[in-house]
Amino acid sequence: MRFMLMGAAVAAALSVVAPVQAGSGPAGYPTRPVTLVVPFTPGGGSDNIARYVASRLNAKTGANIIVENRPGAGTNIGNEYVARAAADGYTLLFGQVTLSINPYIYPKLRYDVSKDLAPIAQIAVSPTVLLVNAGSDIKDVKGFVDNARQHPGKVNYGSGGTGTSVHLAGQLFATVAKLQMTHVPYKGSGPAMVDLMGGQIQGIFDTAPSALPQAAGGKVRALAVTGPQRLAGLPNVPTFAEAGYPAFDAPVWYGVMGPAGLPAPIVTYLNEQVNLILDEPETRERLAQLGSIAVKGSPQDFGAFIAKESARWQGVVKDANVTVD
Repeated sequence: MRFMLMGAAVAAALSVVAPVQAGSGPAGYPTRPVTLVVPFTPGGGSDNIARYVASRLNAKTGANIIVENRPGAGTNIGNEYVARAAADGYTLLFGQVTLSINPYIYPKLRYDVSKDLAPIAQIAVSPTVLLVNAGSDIKDVKGFVDNARQHPGKVNYGSGGTGTSVHLAGQLFATVAKLQMTHVPYKGSGPAMVDLMGGQIQGIFDTAPSALPQAAGGKVRALAVTGPQRLAGLPNVPTFAEAGYPAFDAPVWYGVMGPAGLPAPIVTYLNEQVNLILDEPETRERLAQLGSIAVKGSPQDFGAFIAKESARWQGVVKDANVTVD
């Protein structure tokens, strides 16, 4: 399986470009700037992680990695751009969980994740968080489930859009908990959060990097997080397993990808450099602040992980009967 990574705002990136210098990789790679494509708008959770990783790679290797944001079409614009790029190591993708989902919800996808992208290095996973209004009488997952069962189909949960991982997380939880809920899609998690705080919807599923600031600030109440452990930024919030739903998990993952056919020495070099910065205590601390948990491994490990996640989300999409034109 193959994948890629990139990201950031061109104007901002160009203003901090350092002088081009030969790197320490194979044959002096990189000998010119490397573009890391982020398929999201600037300032979000994925963008923040991508920019931090790029800055650490620049500092550690002397490379010149420029983050470039190419958002749109559920990340497909950025993903396709990298899939069509030259396989020379100078265009990378900050890939994430949408690569495990989009092949099953976009019938006219113009790139093949498994054939056009190459996994280089996983960076982190982020839990999905269930949130309710801070003033709600619902204090825990049991209360949320009881309320949804008492009012079948009348509990509205929001997400950052149809076909997103957080939308499908809600669908998956409804299946696991045997609930009937109504999905309300928004154009991003920000508007969904505003309506949650305003009481227009009863809950949202959101990624930890997006949810953490609001939950930690007391503006919304986090009921539970996915994953095997509690989130460092929300130590008093239980996991769904602790709340009685061990079968529910919906991780959001991030990693570096490249175009298919990327030379093996470059893949190995980039993988080694990413793993080195993930060993740094400051990197792990920063990722924790951003609601994420560092994950090291080989390109093969990353590829196997993506395959496993793709199988998970394929089943969820099929059960939810979700398609996006």
